[in-house]
Amino acid sequence: MKYRVLIQQDEDGVFVAEVPALPGCLSQGHTRTEALRNIQEAIAVYLESLSAHQEPVPSAIEEEIVEV
Repeated sequence: MKYRVLIQQDEDGVFVAEVPALPGCLSQGHTRTEALRNIQEAIAVYLESLSAHQEPVPSAIEEEIVEV
């Protein structure tokens, strides 16, 4: 599955990654690359937990990019 990941740099320069489709699924890193790697691991653990508790897995969010 593919999930949209939002990455923002905080006031301390740390990159924070969040997955809107998976509430509470957050991670961070000192670089964008590290944040992406860490959020991939967080997503995998999140999905494993849902499966272990027999909870439904949220579907990926589809999006379009609009140029203005």
